[in-house]
Amino acid sequence: MDIKLSQCFIAVDDHDKALAFYRDVLGLEVRGDVGYEGMRWVTVGAPSQPDVNIVLEPPLADPNATAADKEAMAELLAKGLLRAVIFSTDDCDATFERIRAAGGEVLQEPVDQPYGVRDCAFRDPAGNMLRFTQPRG
Repeated sequence: MDIKLSQCFIAVDDHDKALAFYRDVLGLEVRGDVGYEGMRWVTVGAPSQPDVNIVLEPPLADPNATAADKEAMAELLAKGLLRAVIFSTDDCDATFERIRAAGGEVLQEPVDQPYGVRDCAFRDPAGNMLRFTQPRG
């Protein structure tokens, strides 16, 4: 049996700001943009990984959710408590400089970790933590 990652989800509160970050800063390609019942899902992915998709979705993508649940999810998103994604890169320092120069909110400058990677971290426009790791050789 062969199991592979197909897609993952990142909650965003403003798809246009998210696109400006994920597409324009990170260089991911837009693969889909779908609206349904007042919500929007945008699918992006790395050109080098055509079979892995990241879906940028509303914080609570359930049309039957209560107003209180939607508000609670929005509050968690604003605090940066919903998602964390780890990307790999072949040059952590160059990736860091590109994202910082584009105005990315720095959480951690590049550092060698004791578990064998060099990594850095940012927040996306919705508050999600994104880490960028480079294996140390």
